[in-house]
Amino acid sequence: MVTDVSKPGLDAADINRVLQLLPHRYPFLMIDRIVDMDGDLSGIGIKNVTINEPYFAGHFPGAPVMPGVLLIEAMAQTAGGLVVASRGEEGQGKLVYFMTIDKARFRRPVVPGDTVKIHVQLLRKRANVWKYRGEARVDGRLAAEAEISAMLTEAKL
Repeated sequence: MVTDVSKPGLDAADINRVLQLLPHRYPFLMIDRIVDMDGDLSGIGIKNVTINEPYFAGHFPGAPVMPGVLLIEAMAQTAGGLVVASRGEEGQGKLVYFMTIDKARFRRPVVPGDTVKIHVQLLRKRANVWKYRGEARVDGRLAAEAEISAMLTEAKL
């Protein structure tokens, strides 16, 4: 892991580390890196949105908008990366399965050229289930928010 120079003591995961932490691959990997990782407590996923994303061909031609459900997925992937990374060797070979989405709200569109910062904060943890509050922000402005929960389990790929 690489230390983020902006906040001493916090970890970061570049794209290579993200690919180690998560099973997702193109076209479904929704984050490019994770910064300010504080164990499984909080972190910020970064998504650079480009016109090359496959969903823009149909959502919407002439007025491309990133689908809101993919912003929620980016929150889940950011949280999942935190959970697996925080487990160290114990997290290797594990998968994080999405369980619930609550209080989802979409505030503004995300378009090609935007850099989305996905802030996730642990709300509670019980056994192998984590619940996070997520916010997707562009230029500091809230684009989407939700509460999500997921379960850590053995990989069955």
